[in-house]
Amino acid sequence: MKVLIVGGSGYVGTHMAQHLLEQGHQVTVASRRGAGPLEGVRYVVADAARNEGLLEAAKGQEALIYLVGIIRERGDQTFRQAHVEGVRHSLAAAKAAGISRFVHMSALGTARGTGSRYYETKAEGEELVQASGLDWTILRPSLIFGRGDEFFGGILKGLVTAPLPFIPLIGDGRFVFRPIWVGDVARAFEQALNRPQTIHRSYNLVGPKEYTFRELLLLVRDTLGSRKPLLSIPLTLMDWVVPLISPLPFSPITRDQYLQLKMGNTADPVHMRHAFALEERSLETELPKILSAKRLVGA
Repeated sequence: MKVLIVGGSGYVGTHMAQHLLEQGHQVTVASRRGAGPLEGVRYVVADAARNEGLLEAAKGQEALIYLVGIIRERGDQTFRQAHVEGVRHSLAAAKAAGISRFVHMSALGTARGTGSRYYETKAEGEELVQASGLDWTILRPSLIFGRGDEFFGGILKGLVTAPLPFIPLIGDGRFVFRPIWVGDVARAFEQALNRPQTIHRSYNLVGPKEYTFRELLLLVRDTLGSRKPLLSIPLTLMDWVVPLISPLPFSPITRDQYLQLKMGNTADPVHMRHAFALEERSLETELPKILSAKRLVGA
C-alpha cells in the first residue's frame, strides 16, 4: 500500500515509517523539514497547519496517517494549528487526491470539558475526522515509550539527574498511567490499514501494566542507579506555581501538562487486544535502552 504519513519525521513517525517499510508498504513522509533518517522513505516538504504542499504529497497515495501533534505551544506552533487546522487541511487533501483511508493519531484522555487545551483541540480534530465521510480509524495512545521519547528519556530522566539532593514528586504521585511501547503503536497503525473492521472505530492504545507516577519516577531512578530520595511537592503549592511559570519559555512544565498529569492516563486494554495483535512489550524491558543507563557518580 502507498502510505502518506503527515508529520512523520519525528520520534513516533520514524518508528512508524520503519515498521511500514518492513511490512512492504511504500512510504512517503510529509513534514516541514522534508527530510529524515530512513533509506527507502520518500521525504517531501509540506506544512499541514498552513496547508502547504499537502495536495502534492497526497497525489497517488492510497492511505493517509496523520501524526502531527505537539505537547507544548511555541510561537506559531499552537495546539489549534497542529490538532485542528492540520487535520482539516489533511482531510481536504485526502479527498482531493482520492484517498479514502485515513488513520488519525489522537491521545488517550481526549475529551471535551477537560479544561486542557491539548485535549480540547485533540477532541475537535477527532470530530472533524468522524464527520469527514472517509474510511477513518482513530487511535489514542497513552504515554509512548521508546528510544528518543520525551517523557521517559527527557522529563523523568531530567527530574532524576537534576543537580538537586532530591527528586521532586508532584503531590503524592498516585496518578495512574499505562504507557505503551512505540513499536506496538506502529504495529497498531499498520494493522488498522489492513483491517476493514477497524473502519469508523476509535481505539485506546495502552501497555500491559499500570504504574503510578511515583512508581515511574522510582523505576527511572533505579535504572539510572541513583539513590536520591523523592520529595513530595504539595499540590496546593503546584496549583499556585504552575500557572505563574507556565508561560515562561524555560518552564519545566506547562499548565496543560500539569492538568494531564493530575488526570492520569490509563484505560482497559480489552478493546485494543480484540482489534490488534501487539507484542505489548514492557517498560522495564526498554527503559535501560531509553535512558542509556549508567551509574550516576555521587548520586
